Amino acid sequence: MINARSSKCTSVIAAIVAFSTTGHAQSLSPRPVTLPVALAFAREHQPAIRASLARIAAANADAAVPRAEWLPQLGATAQVFLASANNTTGQYISSPYLDIPRIGASGAVNASSFSFQPYGSTFAGIGVGQEVFDFGRIAAKSAAADALVDVARHASDLTRLDIDFGVEEAFYAVLAAKGVLTASEQAYERTREHRDYAKAGVDAKLTAPIELTRAEADLARFDIARIRARGGVSTAQTGLAAAVGGSDLMLDAAGELPTASDVPTLADALAKAGSRDPRVAEALAKVHAQEARTHAIFAELRPDLSATATFSARAGGADPTAVSASTVADYNGWLPTVPNWDIGLVLSWSIYDGTVVARGHASAAMESALREDVAAVKQVLNADVQRAYIALQVARDALPGLDRAVLAAVANYQQADARFKGGLGTAVELADAEALRTNAEIGLALGKFDVAKARAQLDRVIAQGLSK
Repeated sequence: MINARSSKCTSVIAAIVAFSTTGHAQSLSPRPVTLPVALAFAREHQPAIRASLARIAAANADAAVPRAEWLPQLGATAQVFLASANNTTGQYISSPYLDIPRIGASGAVNASSFSFQPYGSTFAGIGVGQEVFDFGRIAAKSAAADALVDVARHASDLTRLDIDFGVEEAFYAVLAAKGVLTASEQAYERTREHRDYAKAGVDAKLTAPIELTRAEADLARFDIARIRARGGVSTAQTGLAAAVGGSDLMLDAAGELPTASDVPTLADALAKAGSRDPRVAEALAKVHAQEARTHAIFAELRPDLSATATFSARAGGADPTAVSASTVADYNGWLPTVPNWDIGLVLSWSIYDGTVVARGHASAAMESALREDVAAVKQVLNADVQRAYIALQVARDALPGLDRAVLAAVANYQQADARFKGGLGTAVELADAEALRTNAEIGLALGKFDVAKARAQLDRVIAQGLSK
């Protein structure tokens, strides 16, 4: 589906055809650019393309996150408690919402001999953890993240094609507007010559005054037309500058409207679009990314083997069980003076987690939805290719007729001009011939624009720009 930018340039041409003005033409001459220069500049400076490249960089950064799990983890802690020390054989489990400090080797008490006397307890330590073997869990998460990078790349390709098409259409719109301006300027000059000829005839009392008044009216009409045509050129040049991006308020198009050549057959166009269009590639990449995500979710149920090492110091002020009083902690437990260290391997395994399984099934269901999206995208793409192909064929087939219309209108004008100057024709007849010629020349200019735009549109839908 062609991007909405096409409507902007189409409205510019519509304004030119209707000779509708948006203001006086800018007096400063805009900088001329060729189409290759405009495309290259847009690909480097257009904010939409820069944003798409930034999204690729962000996706690459996200893809590095799972792999960081292979890096060692270093942490430290320091803890101070003031609490009672009534030990018991009661059981508890750790809670993420409540800190339950472990009470050391203090004596066990019963319900009649407990005490609320507080004792100091301190702990400080530093430890390191290292992933040893993840049973493919990290690799699955990394593959899912990498798949999202592919999605971002295809989305960036789609943005680039849209920008290229917008630049080409705006570039051709400037050339078409200049063609309309040329026809309008020439019509004004011919009408001015007729006005002068009619004035001379009236001054010499050889023609009726109505011939001069009609010529003056026609001259004013074509003067307004050329003023509006200049405004149309300025509007188109503003649109080209906006499509390219950058600091220029207006840009001029240097070159000629191209002719459609080497047009592929409809079958070839459909095949090319299906094999390289970024919309299809992006839809397929989303399916692949969702499949990788499903695999990574179920991989969370795999075992995990990690290494751990800790050096710590601790002390507690409570009296230990069955030990002489001389072993009571120094400073009543307020300084962690007793060192310890440990090193070991920890195997953990979430054998079954209903939440993980449900997430995996939900992700698999999303895969089915995304596969249906691929079929929908392909159907829309095929329709876009056929519409663009038909539009190009119609525009090309209309050109010979537009050429013949110009030739016939010029011949008609020349005859009317000769009749007028020979005293056989009227100003009305000449004005009709002038309008017919001007409209035919403007129609030819716009017909050439239609061909160039239709070819650019076809190249867009078959992703021709990505093969260059």
